[in-house]
Amino acid sequence: MREWFVVSRISAGFVAVLVGYTSSAVIIFQAAAAAGASEQQISSWMWALGVGMAISSIGLSWYNKKPILTAWSTPGAALLVTSLAGLTINQAVGAFLFSSLLITLCGLSGLIDKLIRWIPQSIASAMLAGVLLQFSLQLFKAMETQFLLVGLMLLCYLIVRHLAARYVMLVTLLLGCCIAYYLGILDWSTVNVQLARPEWVSPAFSWQAIIGVGLPLFIVTMASQNMPGIAALHGNGYRPAISPLITCTGLVGLLLAPFGGYAFNLAAITAAICMGKEADADPTKRYYAAMWAGIFYLLIGLAGATVVSVFASFPQELVMAIAGLALMNTIANSLAGSLAQPKGREAAIITFLVTASSVNLFGIASAFWGLSIGLLVHYLAQALSRQNSLGDS
Repeated sequence: MREWFVVSRISAGFVAVLVGYTSSAVIIFQAAAAAGASEQQISSWMWALGVGMAISSIGLSWYNKKPILTAWSTPGAALLVTSLAGLTINQAVGAFLFSSLLITLCGLSGLIDKLIRWIPQSIASAMLAGVLLQFSLQLFKAMETQFLLVGLMLLCYLIVRHLAARYVMLVTLLLGCCIAYYLGILDWSTVNVQLARPEWVSPAFSWQAIIGVGLPLFIVTMASQNMPGIAALHGNGYRPAISPLITCTGLVGLLLAPFGGYAFNLAAITAAICMGKEADADPTKRYYAAMWAGIFYLLIGLAGATVVSVFASFPQELVMAIAGLALMNTIANSLAGSLAQPKGREAAIITFLVTASSVNLFGIASAFWGLSIGLLVHYLAQALSRQNSLGDS
């Protein structure tokens, strides 16, 4: 029982959930509103997403004994905000089911495992570093508006990580909350008490919704979310069988789509918080941090908008700072791993730069393009090298 109640594991799980909800919960509300959801249905969306992420995170982490965290598809939610106009909420649910079915089939077919074997570790690590870079850059960007808050949090992090690394994120977060309260920038007026209640919405299938929403949602979730999620696992030395993980996220989506669970995927940014040394010095015990994140997911899902409104009361600078600090070590390790070997360094740095650029082409985020261009450079270099070797012989 003592294995559960380790402060560093609990704090890592809490910070992961804090970062996930405060950074993108508003987009979920916008997506639900774009689908024409009522207030009760929006609360149901939060219930479905919280419960779905809780069940999959706790179950997969416990079964694999690895820190496997799932999340909602943030790019998918952004896609819904702009693509659901003109559709009914029933047609939206039909599109969610179609996307989750494709994710499930991708996992069951084993296609994802074949894709992973084609991706060198250096390129996967470079993509992960590119995905996470913006969060640590925002740490210093936040100093423009709240220099005292962010500066003291950074100083606290630098000191405590050398004195008590296991508690560094918890201490830094508590200090940040105290400073924010002192500065009067905690907006408690947004907090309201409201429990969630699931509400079923019967799906309606239309080609317009399937082609215009369901298919792009599948592509965005797989390319922009699951691939970085896989990279986060591999970059931190965890290599579970990927196909069952993808299958699980698809099945959870199939079960919860009618309640608002539009898409589930492997987490990358928040998962990295549960995979670092701050979560636990022992890599084999870090799965407890992911399970604690699952417990917090469940509490938020059951509480509906209440806990989300509490998270919304934190100033944006505090959230940006805690996220940037929590991910700094992971970025360093990912960059070191991707650039360690001279052979393949060019492909890795291109992957990193394209991913970090946040370029968005054809509605697909930069993680996909960074990976695609990096692989093109990698295999082109291999082909030219073989050709030169044959020419020399």
